[in-house]
Amino acid sequence: MDYIDHDSAVSPSPIPVTILTGFLGAGKTTLLNRILNGDHGLKVAVLVNDFGAINIDAELVVGVESNVISLANGCICCTIRDDLVETVMETIRRPEQPEYILLEASGVAEPSGIAMAFNNPGLRDRIRLDCILCVVDGEQVFAAPEMMELKIFQMACADMIILNKVDLVGGDQIGKIKKWLDSRFHRYRLIEASHCNVPLEVLLSVGRLDPTQVGSSLHELERHDCGDPNCDHEHKHDHSKAFSTWSYETDQPLSLEALRQAASKLAANIYRAKGVIYSADAPERRAVLQVVGRRVDISLGDAWGKRRPRTQIVAIGAHGAIDKEALHHKLEQCLSTP
Repeated sequence: MDYIDHDSAVSPSPIPVTILTGFLGAGKTTLLNRILNGDHGLKVAVLVNDFGAINIDAELVVGVESNVISLANGCICCTIRDDLVETVMETIRRPEQPEYILLEASGVAEPSGIAMAFNNPGLRDRIRLDCILCVVDGEQVFAAPEMMELKIFQMACADMIILNKVDLVGGDQIGKIKKWLDSRFHRYRLIEASHCNVPLEVLLSVGRLDPTQVGSSLHELERHDCGDPNCDHEHKHDHSKAFSTWSYETDQPLSLEALRQAASKLAANIYRAKGVIYSADAPERRAVLQVVGRRVDISLGDAWGKRRPRTQIVAIGAHGAIDKEALHHKLEQCLSTP
């Protein structure tokens, strides 16, 4: 069904949209924050989609709170695609119309479905798909082999791959990744980066991306053997059958050291954990928890300000792999006692 906007004359030119994709923990939110706080002079609106009951990524976007829009719970590549289109149209109808839209997709999203949502004749005069950026964790790219099919699909959909966290690996690992990419893709653009530090002129306004090209890239990919025994070459849309999510919330402060110890002992089939933490160590500031594989990072962020101090944590793992009672008990042990 085409989307018809009767106010299309309001916009003199289509507003570019950049989609940020990449597997759990690759660094999408870091890249998003770099773009938002860069010296480009653009009025940017941000759409954030997280897979789980709590949209943690929307809490971690820095500096543009009034223009951060949290999409409904669910994954935009399949279950809430109509909500995505409607939200984009509402965004560009705002009195202060954005000059650029950044869409951070969930780490489990397949970007082809998102791209095709913009391939709507009723939208072409209002927005244009500018670029799909796929962030890849250079240290964890070969981890979780059962998720390799999803990672490959995300890279196949992108017209630029950002190999992030190269500071955590050596030249041998980078060479191995490039050889692996060469064996699967005939053409791809690769940028090596640490902390997603990439020149803005490389990322923004790179030109219109034809959504149908994404389908062509996937068709080409399907003719190649993934090389992974866990890959069945079927494009899965029901993420509930592949992933489990779990969330934890509390108004009581946590000990950051106890939290660090607990996070370092998470099961191997928990791919990602992240959260905003109310801590006893620095109760006036938000702490940020990031867990990717065996790597645990806890940092102090901005002041709570008018926000209520509260811990919110989300974990994402293999389907049926999260022991919710055990995780809840583990985090309850991190509560700070007088």
